[in-house]
Amino acid sequence: MTIRELRNKLEEEGVPENMYSLLIGGFPNEAFCLIEIEDGWEVYYSERGKKRGAKQYASESEACEYMYKKLRKYASDFDGDFLIWI
Repeated sequence: MTIRELRNKLEEEGVPENMYSLLIGGFPNEAFCLIEIEDGWEVYYSERGKKRGAKQYASESEACEYMYKKLRKYASDFDGDFLIWI
């Protein structure tokens, strides 16, 4: 899966855009982030200005698959209104 495919899949499933950040980096409020780093790709959760659970991947595909799975799990564990997208 590529970044473009991940973005399309998340949009098609109605995942709120404020739940994730693709290729922007930084510390958006309470969001999963996927960025390109020197040695590959990194996925982390941004919370209160800190990276949580950062994982590095050699390939874009691995990082995208992991990000997608994390967002799906997060939504299934969350009791919010956006659960309709699962």
